[in-house]
Amino acid sequence: MRLLFKVLSFLPLVVLHGVGWALGWLVFLLSATYRDRLIANTQQAGVVRRNWLKSVGAAGQLVAELPRLWMGATVPVQWAGEGHIEDALRLGKGILFLTPHLGCFEVTAQAYAARFGQQGHPITVLFRPPRQSWLRSLVESSRVRPGLKTAPTTLAGVKQMVRALKAGECVGLLPDQVPPEGQGEWVPFFSRDAYTMTLSVRLAAQTGAVVLFAWGERLSWGRGYRVHVQPFLQDWSTCIPEALRQMNGVMESMVLRAPQQYLWGYARYKVPRAAS
Repeated sequence: MRLLFKVLSFLPLVVLHGVGWALGWLVFLLSATYRDRLIANTQQAGVVRRNWLKSVGAAGQLVAELPRLWMGATVPVQWAGEGHIEDALRLGKGILFLTPHLGCFEVTAQAYAARFGQQGHPITVLFRPPRQSWLRSLVESSRVRPGLKTAPTTLAGVKQMVRALKAGECVGLLPDQVPPEGQGEWVPFFSRDAYTMTLSVRLAAQTGAVVLFAWGERLSWGRGYRVHVQPFLQDWSTCIPEALRQMNGVMESMVLRAPQQYLWGYARYKVPRAAS
């Protein structure tokens, strides 16, 4: 499998995205469960048909572009709002990046590491190690690079992120990923309760980190990506559920600006699994 990924990494983005578009539609047509969930989630958010149809192919592109991002040549990246990062770094505080399942969330950490992470402010990214051993080793080896570290979704990983933020470094996580039972709160997301992780709020309150939202827009015809950055101005002395409601509200507005690139097939409203 590693050899296959390496071979695919040499392909141009436009080819990978074309293959991914077809893959996304294939899964959509073959899996009734996935199809019904995607349509239900878009209806919950009030997304019009032409936009959620585009998201079907985009979900496949998310998978197909991984060989290039993990093992291939550097991809073209544009920035929108990078001044917020520069301002935060000048404050000398840690930065907590919140990246929803929107666009290419893999490229945001890579882009930060390449531009800022090798100047004394590396980023540590939270990820859930895959269950398959071959995929776990591939992911771990492919994601670690200059200016970029990883932390597992364990207590040790949380402690690693706290240390990084207190040291003035950066941390990135997906705030709309469903956490294990006991690690979240039921908070509305597009007017329906979704189990939302409290980790982001606790990290910000505990470390005083600057909180920024970031997402990687996938540009058409393999032209690369545009990383969007915006601040999240929040009084962290408020109760956790209120902070989470505001966080979900910001994510809703981000998603509705580019609904064709959101991962609508993700089981956002599922019941959380028991903590291991």
